[in-house]
Amino acid sequence: MHWKSFIIGLSLLGMGACSYQPQTHVIRIGEYGSLTGSEATFGISTEEGIQLAVQKINAQGGIHGKKIHMFVLDDQGQPQEAVIAVTKLITEDHVAAILGAVASSESLAAAPICQRNHVPMISPASTNPQLTQVGNYIFRVCFTDTFQGRVMADFARYHLKDKRIAVLKDQRSAYSVGLAQAFIHRFKQEGGTIVSIQSYDAGDIDFKSQLTVIRQRKPQAIFIPGYYTEVGLIARQARQLGIKVPLLGGDGWDSSKLFQIGGRALNGCYFSTHFTALSQNPRVQKFVKEFKEQYHSTPDALASLGYDAAGVLFQALKASRNLSGASIRKQIQHTRHYQGVTGSITINAHRNAIKSAVILKIENKKTLYIASVYPKKIK
Repeated sequence: MHWKSFIIGLSLLGMGACSYQPQTHVIRIGEYGSLTGSEATFGISTEEGIQLAVQKINAQGGIHGKKIHMFVLDDQGQPQEAVIAVTKLITEDHVAAILGAVASSESLAAAPICQRNHVPMISPASTNPQLTQVGNYIFRVCFTDTFQGRVMADFARYHLKDKRIAVLKDQRSAYSVGLAQAFIHRFKQEGGTIVSIQSYDAGDIDFKSQLTVIRQRKPQAIFIPGYYTEVGLIARQARQLGIKVPLLGGDGWDSSKLFQIGGRALNGCYFSTHFTALSQNPRVQKFVKEFKEQYHSTPDALASLGYDAAGVLFQALKASRNLSGASIRKQIQHTRHYQGVTGSITINAHRNAIKSAVILKIENKKTLYIASVYPKKIK
């Protein structure tokens, strides 16, 4: 199935008791994400990864003889739409668990609904540390911004040898603000200086005033913890203003659209992410091959995280005594060393994934693998 086949119009219903119907011949799983809107490539990639995992498990006979049936809804990249979507998945579709979302703002809006109804939720890619603090039914298979911020701060400080960095963040994005805070804290801790902190709002198209201030402070690099939609424009305008230093970012950069928007202005820039199709790991190469056969494109980090989020959930469903939220939640919590395509995944006591990050360099609209950073190897 494909996301385009789903009707997007939803209505918010009153919250009520909900439970999985054990007599049915399928296991009902929900998914919500930004299938349309400015960050649609994130939601579509995640959906493709999840659907590939669903096709594989169903081809193997499903779980305990029951096929996985997905209910997929579009949150349009809007927190209020995420609330509507998750409400419907729980109260009308009676799903046993939910996968989503990518953007932290949408996940933070929807997570309390899952928690109140005791429906396990696994976010493939929401990195804001506050997400899993919502409650014991909320999990993620990606690393957190606390870890990602430390990774990029240490990379700037010790690999690039930078001492002076400026920060340009999206002030309305939970993801961008959280990642900026983590980076700033770590960079200062390691003896670096933040020479300027500037802000913008998602949807802005003119960043020259902020960049002019930054240029005056003469940083050795600029950390931009935003999404590809603005980052590409920022890169072009920075080069137009004569700013030649590297731009640094996080997993919000990871989209083919970034290169279409930013072009050559991104040459020599770096970002952290969860996955690279350049890995020679046989498990990764098998996934890349199967993904290309299905979708005729190379999987990105969001596709791989969607695939792994589904895989972790399916493993929990296999081990669960029944399809109650409490039983499924318990098994997700017990995830240890799950061998995913984004690396080995262990869920800790705070329901966060302990795993590595990948650092990539951009050259001529392509990424080059620089390093993998593991939690224990951070300085």
